[in-house]
Amino acid sequence: MGVAPYREIVIAMVRTGIVGYGGGPSVMPLFRHEAVNKYKWVSEDEFGEILALANALPGPIATKMAAYLGYQQKKGLGAIVAVLAHILPTNLAMVALLGILYALKDSAVIVGMIEGVRPVIAVMLAQMAYEFFMKAWKGLGKAASVCFAALAFLLLSMIDLHPAIVVAAFLLYGAFHLRVMNRIKRRHEEAQPKETTKSNGGVPL
Repeated sequence: MGVAPYREIVIAMVRTGIVGYGGGPSVMPLFRHEAVNKYKWVSEDEFGEILALANALPGPIATKMAAYLGYQQKKGLGAIVAVLAHILPTNLAMVALLGILYALKDSAVIVGMIEGVRPVIAVMLAQMAYEFFMKAWKGLGKAASVCFAALAFLLLSMIDLHPAIVVAAFLLYGAFHLRVMNRIKRRHEEAQPKETTKSNGGVPL
């Protein structure tokens, strides 16, 4: 194995830290690209589960994701390397460029750059949300997916319920739903041979 896994962790986490803009949630598409598409550390479904659990835990989402992905690859040392690679370059850049930022904060060029990148972040988040929704569409069904999306919007935007509570509630329901669906599937599979036998006059195929 050598240092290759650590090099991949460092490269991926530096990219998510440097290129990421707009806070933790907006960096998740970058994490997804590195972990799922480029290095294939986790599958699409696994990434969705990790993201849901990370959202339910306290602390910055980006550092939790970095720590988990690093730990998954190289255990404790991998987690430390991943977190440092994710946060250290941007922290050093912030300290180094603090004076320049204050000097240029009213510059039309800087304001234009910030305004220009916001639609890109919005599209990246929308794309990831759409892909997760389509997976829920296939797993839960059309009606349930639409109802749950509307319910989540209501709880988060209208009632202003804490996201951790919403995520925890939906995780609990997901576990319950999976158990019920597996039980129904088993009963259906057990009943099918009996139905086949009856339809053939008692002689199994």
